Amino acid sequence: MNRSLLRWCNLALLVLFPIAWFAPILRAGFLPLFGLSEISVVSGLQSLWGSDPFLALLVTFLAIFAPYLKTIGLGLIHFGLLRRKVLPALNFLGKLAMADVFLVALYIVIAKGIGVGRVETAWGLYLFTGCVLVQIGLGWATRRQ
Repeated sequence: MNRSLLRWCNLALLVLFPIAWFAPILRAGFLPLFGLSEISVVSGLQSLWGSDPFLALLVTFLAIFAPYLKTIGLGLIHFGLLRRKVLPALNFLGKLAMADVFLVALYIVIAKGIGVGRVETAWGLYLFTGCVLVQIGLGWATRRQ
């Protein structure tokens, strides 16, 4: 993959990640009679801060800071402003971001297993997962260069 394409893909992630944070990741409703409300990463974090600050801090780091720091770090490497020695640390940040996707998937499985409400995945979950996977691929391609 050429350097210019890596730069553009990485710059696109700087825009797509914030969109993914505000996009609906799932739709949930209590019992089939009530309508579904959309939940995004940001709205989920807002409700978590009120009930469980430790979990909110963990999810904030995994969903927002880890992927964005990796994206910024890869961009700095692509533009020659950061040494390639930091790639292992950046790749670790990408894996932490993937842990957040796993947490969301786990919540969906648990909610569906209880059977009290209705949970559907929304397009934001696919966007966020795609951003994380593209970022992992960019880290791999950067390491190979």
